[in-house]
Amino acid sequence: MAEEQTQVELFVKAGSDGAKIGNCPFSQRLFMVLWLKGVTFNVTTVDTKRRTETVQKLCPGGQLPFLMYGTEVRTDTNKIEEFLEEVLCPPRYPRLAARNPESNTAGLDIFAKFSAYIKNSNPAQDLVLEKGLLKALRVLNNYLMAPLPEELDETSAEDETRSSRKFLDGDELTLADCNLLPKLHIVQVVCKKYRGFTIPEELEGIHRYLRNAYAREEFASTCPDAEEIELAYETVAKALK
Repeated sequence: MAEEQTQVELFVKAGSDGAKIGNCPFSQRLFMVLWLKGVTFNVTTVDTKRRTETVQKLCPGGQLPFLMYGTEVRTDTNKIEEFLEEVLCPPRYPRLAARNPESNTAGLDIFAKFSAYIKNSNPAQDLVLEKGLLKALRVLNNYLMAPLPEELDETSAEDETRSSRKFLDGDELTLADCNLLPKLHIVQVVCKKYRGFTIPEELEGIHRYLRNAYAREEFASTCPDAEEIELAYETVAKALK
């Protein structure tokens, strides 16, 4: 007899209408992890302006997202991810940890550089901050273009100096991608809307990476609407005018 699955429910930030998924890279990160695990789960959007009594009882004043695993409430995105990797494990569920440690840190400073750039109120600093973001993007691009050790072992590869992999750690999405992709999506949407800045076409590794990600339902279907992301940064944009 098949083992009964523990009930899993993810509580995430709601969008502007109080119902659809809002802008929160941490919520999307866990949404992706659960989807990739292939576990049956429910997603509940929480209107931060009108938290229900049930949500308040489950996680009083708790930061979104949080997870209900059976009757147990789990908080802190990093700890939830670690917990899910531990309990939703092989052979029933796939392991999502990256094989190469470098994949876990690739591109992690991009969001900080983006935040400094998008929140800057001093026009004289715009160019410097934009260059800082570009530098961080180039470092990520270099990682995506460089072959991983396992690619170098493939004797059929025509050119071992350039990687052809789809994602950070290979051709499958891992925890590293669940962390980076939601943030990279925000960078792309917000910079284009409020700064007229787009990721240069010459950074082909990043563009290949994003194309492959948007083609995967686990990422594309968990992305908040571009309008929700733009709305989340609208106040920041107005303050700069």
